[in-house]
Amino acid sequence: MSGPGAVPRLVIAAPSSGAGKTTVATGLMAAFAEAGLAVSPHKVGPDYIDPGYHSLATGRPGRNLDAYLCGPDRIAPLFLHGAAGADLAVVEGVMGLFDGASGMGELSSTAQVAKVLRAPVVLVVDASSQSRSVAALVHGFASWDPEVRLAGVILNKVGSDRHEALLREAMESSGVPVLGALRRDGRAGTPSRHLGLVPVAERRAEALASVRELAARVREGCDLTALLALARTVPELPDAPWDPAAEIRADASGDRPVIAVAGGAAFTFSYAEHAELLAAAGAEVVPFDPLRDEQLPPGTRGLVIGGGFPEVYAPDLSANAPLRAAVAHLAASGAPVSAECAGLLYLSRAIDGKPMCGVLPAEARMTERLTLGYREAVALADNALAAAGTRVRGHEFHRTVLEPGAGDRPAWGLTHPERRVEGFVTGGVHASYLHVHWAAEPSLAARLVAGAARRAPVAAP
Repeated sequence: MSGPGAVPRLVIAAPSSGAGKTTVATGLMAAFAEAGLAVSPHKVGPDYIDPGYHSLATGRPGRNLDAYLCGPDRIAPLFLHGAAGADLAVVEGVMGLFDGASGMGELSSTAQVAKVLRAPVVLVVDASSQSRSVAALVHGFASWDPEVRLAGVILNKVGSDRHEALLREAMESSGVPVLGALRRDGRAGTPSRHLGLVPVAERRAEALASVRELAARVREGCDLTALLALARTVPELPDAPWDPAAEIRADASGDRPVIAVAGGAAFTFSYAEHAELLAAAGAEVVPFDPLRDEQLPPGTRGLVIGGGFPEVYAPDLSANAPLRAAVAHLAASGAPVSAECAGLLYLSRAIDGKPMCGVLPAEARMTERLTLGYREAVALADNALAAAGTRVRGHEFHRTVLEPGAGDRPAWGLTHPERRVEGFVTGGVHASYLHVHWAAEPSLAARLVAGAARRAPVAAP
């Protein structure tokens, strides 16, 4: 290996969702990590939950690679940043191999990321209802795009020795080697709810047991030696690793304002690069748990509340009245506050009747309707997070509604795929359903930290 761009790497893909990508990718990560390799975990798309399992499996931050949110040109640099010092990188795909942003061709698909990373693809196939047909399926995926190197198959949900023999016999004519076969087994399942898997932070002990079971299943059913050898066949990437310090010019005064970042089981949705950008911009990043901590971290001058499941924890969040009061007091002082999705709900008056922070003149409730998809947006006015005219790409993913849905000063004007206003800007607060990856627009982190640096710490109420 001649440089950082030559890190061994595999992309784990599938013909469709539900084939077992997360099972195989997480199991591979854990198995290789248990074998002593430093494994860098990555996930294609905007998903927040799978990277939590990846992190548990490897001991390294799970990182997202989303060409829609960050642009194709940033994929390799972000990958190399995350994979620095790793012996192996495993990239879990999203949906089917060639599925991307709706109506935008291959943009944000697993195939596009695999091509950008020049990485071999291992296809996970749900073999539960087929035998010889598996070869036709794999042949189609292998021949669809000659630039995608489909280099191996892992057969999942295999029923028996006889079933596996039939599948392997069929695959002999496909030209794509079988690198593993996993039997049907529900023991290592991961529980789900209305937005997908349950985050690791909510079930850490059970999640750890599940990851260990996945590692054992993968060791038993997959050819780890062949998979590692395949990962080592990659060419060196010419890109330089992404560097948060190079993206932002920090305040040279040496003042490091405390930016409190919500975490814990209720607020698990965050991209690893956000904290890195805040630190590069000159902040002292201090996590806190709104379910447990009754006050913000000492000296807090700015606040970031990301996504998660506040609706699940609404009674406990509501019961922590001292922290709700502290958050409202900070917001009333004009300190910069960035709230995304769950953070937006937490700042509202109430969630399903449970009192929240009361910073925003709106109430939230759960619905049966899923709001999901990529968005393009523009900042309509100067605010604590973005200058007027700042254009971003984001992602919405929620089953709640806020009434009213936007304030007198909306956070964003959505321009695609529909036109509407969304979110709230009031004082130093920027609150929105839109999840934005700050690596695509580092000025967001810089602006938030600069605003915090201009303020004095707010005394507790």
